[in-house]
Amino acid sequence: MKIAEKSAEKHVKHFLKLTLFTIALSLPVTGASAKGDLAVKAKMLKLELGSEKSDYAMSSKEFQLETGQAYRLKIISSGLKEYSFEAPEFFANIWVRKLEVEDVEIKAPVIEELSFEEYEESEAELFFVPIRTGVYEFSFEGLEERGMVGKFIVK
Repeated sequence: MKIAEKSAEKHVKHFLKLTLFTIALSLPVTGASAKGDLAVKAKMLKLELGSEKSDYAMSSKEFQLETGQAYRLKIISSGLKEYSFEAPEFFANIWVRKLEVEDVEIKAPVIEELSFEEYEESEAELFFVPIRTGVYEFSFEGLEERGMVGKFIVK
């Protein structure tokens, strides 16, 4: 009798597991989800450095972003100063698709800094997708006291 009871108990447990698994599959998916849509074209962001009024001018100091949305950040240097763009926490929380400089595509999984030389107008485009929400500061090395700081707000 004990063997029959164990066998029946085993079948009941298997039936319950199968039932719970079926219920779980039918439930809607909830929890964390990306707000963006990778199926649409990357949103263009622009950051211009230096102007006729000031070598330390920045066209924008704040960028509002969404997780899961593709972006392309075009950084344009006037060449009035050497500008070294630093954003370590931001770089650690994005997926880098590629970096374009002139006619060259650079596919690198990690970026530490983007440096623009003095006396040369130049630009670079960073193609990326934010993967974690948060507020991430960026700055230009040695120029923080001149107001060359900003932030990325990722929702």
